[in-house]
Amino acid sequence: MGIIIDQNKCSGCGLCVKSCPFDVIQIKSRKDENKLHPRYKNIAVILEGCTLCGACVEACPVDAITVTREKKEPAATIKDYKGIWVFAEQQDSVVQEVALELLGKARDLAGKLSAEVTAVLLGDKVAKEADRLIHHGADRVILVEDPVLKDFLDEPYADVLCHLVGEYKPEIILMGATTIGRAFASRVAARIHTGLTADCTDLDIDPQSKILLQTRPAFGGNIMATIHTEHHRPQMSTVRHKVFKPLEEDKSRKGDVVKVAYPGKIVSRSRIIDIIKDKTQQVNLTDADIIVSGGRGLGKPENFELIREFAEVLGAAVGASRAAVDANWISYSHQVGQTGRTVAPKIYFAIGISGAIQHQVGMRSSDVIIAVNKDPHAPIFDIANYGIVGDLFQVVPELIKQLKK
Repeated sequence: MGIIIDQNKCSGCGLCVKSCPFDVIQIKSRKDENKLHPRYKNIAVILEGCTLCGACVEACPVDAITVTREKKEPAATIKDYKGIWVFAEQQDSVVQEVALELLGKARDLAGKLSAEVTAVLLGDKVAKEADRLIHHGADRVILVEDPVLKDFLDEPYADVLCHLVGEYKPEIILMGATTIGRAFASRVAARIHTGLTADCTDLDIDPQSKILLQTRPAFGGNIMATIHTEHHRPQMSTVRHKVFKPLEEDKSRKGDVVKVAYPGKIVSRSRIIDIIKDKTQQVNLTDADIIVSGGRGLGKPENFELIREFAEVLGAAVGASRAAVDANWISYSHQVGQTGRTVAPKIYFAIGISGAIQHQVGMRSSDVIIAVNKDPHAPIFDIANYGIVGDLFQVVPELIKQLKK
């Protein structure tokens, strides 16, 4: 790439100097520049700092200036992108449940596109998990192993995934809307110049255009927006845990495992010093079969001991509404709702929770919802299978007493 001034044409008129927005053109004596001409005494000279903007080319009255640019290979078109990818999130070298849920949905979408489902597995010594991904719906597993990838860091993970996208060109990429997925999905989307729809609650394929329909709550959960990525590929979505159900494991399924070596050294400007696990939960909130959640109706943080006692009797996990978390009654890791965890237990107890739409988004997929609230008009009763209108400080102790019997 460069800019050329034809010394035989340039008259030294100075119009190019006036047009240059960066002041990198000067008129100099042809004698001083050793570029003599039978008619013209001066010539235009380009200094360092030229951006090749081309403004001087348009201004030159004798067409003496030419900008040369390297020819680029034509960019990939939408038709070049094929297949559905699922980012197979792993922790401690074990694939997380959200990846299996996404594989199940990917199989459904693949049937509508006649496409292949690929799981992308990044980590260190995680090859043993490849077969599990195939058994849950993957046709192929792309495996990248490196000690730097043992624990999640957004920079190296994004570098590797962007490289793989450039090599294989998937049409769709699905990731969990987890702490990990949210941390680097946007970084990947920005680097590969595509869109990202976060926190989806449903996915489908438009039968005419074959575009991915990405549905998510909007305006505080008051409407459901369906978003298209029409002009860019891949189409990227993050999906909350427990929104979709995984397929039954089929150990007879066969698939390919493609081991890929990242070109060059995988580096990171940050490092993990230590991982401190949350010990406040006896039962993992997102995987629990029973959840007991408390809300503003508890009145003060000390009353969460009643929720914990009830949960202990049931062998349940403890949840909370945003109001309780914002009041510092309980840590954020317990929050259920649009800005917290999405859960789908067999039984969900909503104790002293009014049931705003933001909370419902995170728990309405529960098999059975049991609500306790003294307000008979609380929105939680609109979605509850069973409702008890009464003082929670009388109802819950009685429930605990009967269950202990």
